[in-house]
Amino acid sequence: MARLTGKVAMVTGASKGIGAAIATALAREGAAVVVNYASSKAGADGVVEAITAAGGKAIAVQGDVTSAEQANGLVDAAVRAFGRLDVLVNNSGVYEFAPIGELTEAHYRRLFDVNVLGLLLVTQAASKQLGEGGSIINISSVVTSVHPPASAVYTGTKGAVNAITGVLANELAPRRIRVSAISPGFVQTEGAHAAGLVGSEFEAGVVAQTPLGRSGQPGDIAGIAVFLASDEAGWVTGEEITASGGLR
Repeated sequence: MARLTGKVAMVTGASKGIGAAIATALAREGAAVVVNYASSKAGADGVVEAITAAGGKAIAVQGDVTSAEQANGLVDAAVRAFGRLDVLVNNSGVYEFAPIGELTEAHYRRLFDVNVLGLLLVTQAASKQLGEGGSIINISSVVTSVHPPASAVYTGTKGAVNAITGVLANELAPRRIRVSAISPGFVQTEGAHAAGLVGSEFEAGVVAQTPLGRSGQPGDIAGIAVFLASDEAGWVTGEEITASGGLR
């Protein structure tokens, strides 16, 4: 039997990249999946089509995670479609660097609203439905340990994600809900391609510092999410798993 048979999962920001890979991997292991997207309906529909073509169950649901009303709507949609919610993957995030001299209030608020407030609002809504054995998986970043220049705000949001993960692991433990984080290194996502990072000097520099000698792929992160969502991780909570090819 697949590891997630009978479970229902929601992945925020799942229309592409790491989120899409996680949604697909969860479905492959038997979960029914809610594929959340903010604006890329075509991307989310493509993920759903790939899952259903492989015999899985999935729906695409639009929603802005920075809105409490819409965050609750996402969870309601999951329960309406599949009757329950067992797994939440908080993947929605904004990846944007700016040196301190160019920092603006808009940059700060955009990153913290999506990367931190959005995570809290969706988790608040989902926690009302998650039962014993539920799993919350937050996507953080290796930037919290490598501290790249020009990433003060972005790194600050991911540091907050790690701290929140620890707090919620303790807070939700009495209900047997597990909360952990995955911190990817540089991953070749559509966003990284669009930003011109793939094949750039930046990527070459990161790879040169990575013991395993390559950039990551979305599937490298998806497998870890499947483990954390499964009963195999029933004794794992409050952990930050770094998936960076050894980059520290």
